[in-house]
Amino acid sequence: MIAAVIKIGGSLAKSPSLPDVCNALGELGQEHPLLVVPGGGLFADAVRTCHERFPISQSAAHWMAILGMDQYGLLLADLTAGSKTVVSPDQAQSVAKQGLVPIFLSSEWLRRSDALPHSWDVTSDSIAVWIAAAIKAPLCVLVKEADGLYTSYPPTDAKALPCARMSLAELKTCRGVDRYLPQLLTANAPELWVVNGHHPERLKELLTTGTTLGTRIIS
Repeated sequence: MIAAVIKIGGSLAKSPSLPDVCNALGELGQEHPLLVVPGGGLFADAVRTCHERFPISQSAAHWMAILGMDQYGLLLADLTAGSKTVVSPDQAQSVAKQGLVPIFLSSEWLRRSDALPHSWDVTSDSIAVWIAAAIKAPLCVLVKEADGLYTSYPPTDAKALPCARMSLAELKTCRGVDRYLPQLLTANAPELWVVNGHHPERLKELLTTGTTLGTRIIS
């Protein structure tokens, strides 16, 4: 059974921290059965530019952005020693049992299910949580460029700490995740955290101890 779905935010592709995150994933995959869901990042941004420039439909933009997640997944796989790309949860289970890190190129599988709205309100945040719920993973971690979520953006105090816990009501007004995510946090949702990818040791701490510096979202 996959113990955790780890979404690697696309914004980290612009950061020198990305190789460190990938190194941490390779090490953690030897100890924990993981499934990595790529963000969109630069690849999804290119789709947004096309959507602004050309009269393409929401559905076309949706699937183009998900293909962008696949592209980022290929980048993550190339940077992560001991990883392997997969296109289904069954493949992910098999790869994880070998102590390798499955990196989900999810476009084909998501197209078959087609369960999420075709909208920019749905990003890789919601997709990762939806995948975690679909495969019954108990934990989903959104790895971003922030220490967690804040009740106001930008934080009014430069020294402010993120919320250790954030309620569903607070999440609905939070700009740190996509707009659709609160609708996915039902009773069957996985435990959900937001942690900072610039500090990969926090991801290790969370998987090892169940807590770290970051935000736990209470559904």
